[in-house]
Amino acid sequence: MWAPAAYGGSALLRTLAVSPTALPASDNSRPFFAVAIEDVAETVAWLAQNNSAGVAVRWDVMEPQRRTVGDVVGSLRCWLGSSPGPRVTTPGVLLNLAAKAGDLAAWLGWKPPVRSTALGEMRRGVEGDPRSWMAATGIVPRSLDDVLRERPATVQDQWFARLYGLKPLVIASLVAFWCVSGLIALTVAYEPAVAILTSHGFAQSTARAVTVTSSLLDIAVGLAIAMRRACRIGLLTGIAVSLGYMASAAVITPDLWVEPLGALVKTGPAIVLMLVALATLKDR
Repeated sequence: MWAPAAYGGSALLRTLAVSPTALPASDNSRPFFAVAIEDVAETVAWLAQNNSAGVAVRWDVMEPQRRTVGDVVGSLRCWLGSSPGPRVTTPGVLLNLAAKAGDLAAWLGWKPPVRSTALGEMRRGVEGDPRSWMAATGIVPRSLDDVLRERPATVQDQWFARLYGLKPLVIASLVAFWCVSGLIALTVAYEPAVAILTSHGFAQSTARAVTVTSSLLDIAVGLAIAMRRACRIGLLTGIAVSLGYMASAAVITPDLWVEPLGALVKTGPAIVLMLVALATLKDR
């Protein structure tokens, strides 16, 4: 179903349209029919007026023009002003891995459009015959191309199409950033981290306690960001913790600001990335 508001499969199709990659030929050739949300709404209104007895009906509510997944993506490329040039074909095994990652994300409370069931349905194809629906209601459904021509894409549509595909990468990167940094400080970098604090006047016991506490806090922030229900809290906590680290380092260990690898300097871009994640967190 095609609507001005993007969600689920329609959001994914927008992202595929602006992506530098393409689906495998076998997936691109699967049959696919679209339907405008206005036609669905008109059908519901017709039933409310003409089927007061509540007689069960079964119709294929869709455009009559036969399409493939590749046709739909191609139409959206034109609509979004995306380059029609060649794309790198995504191997089927990577699509399967993406679906498994989507299953894991769903287990954590997210609602990704790419999951094993969704991929299986796409590969099965969407087919039907809308003639009985059209004959009964008198509705002449608009094609996807007609709908797209009626509402040209705006810069908001283009931004969304690009950001939607990057959103899971942003979240996954932040989860890895916080969890891995905490694990490193608890394991291979534990003694060097403690040594930094003791060299600045901290007692050995205090330095160890601070290192363990801050490392566990980092891991907790990463795990919170990974879970949909706790993501917002995790992001806000991560920003607060990052600012706290930067302020504490400026007072206690100012020499770390000029450290060759720029560990503290890189905290700034991490905060900006968390702000981006907050801005794109809402799905609908």
